[in-house]
Amino acid sequence: MDKNKIKNIIEEKIKDLALEIDELRQIAKPIEPENAIGRISRMDAINNKSINDRMLRNSLQKLKNLKTGLKRLGNIDFGICIQCKREININRLLLIPETLKCVKCS
Repeated sequence: MDKNKIKNIIEEKIKDLALEIDELRQIAKPIEPENAIGRISRMDAINNKSINDRMLRNSLQKLKNLKTGLKRLGNIDFGICIQCKREININRLLLIPETLKCVKCS
């Protein structure tokens, strides 16, 4: 298993995700009640904020998982499924480096 390649992928994903999180934080700010927008527009804005909030939470969780995966990279059990204890396919690790389970156990 090429841990350096996986490390580079994780670090790149962390950088990209950090930028995405900054953008999501900007668009997920509370809607000011003094903004003069119509009732329907306000409802759309509230709905969009809810979606953006969910995307932000998901991105923050993924960032946490990536950072955990980066720390685990040095462990001898990295790339071993936590459920069945078999080796996780390298292609899965390259695609989802923070994964803890093989395809079968997921």
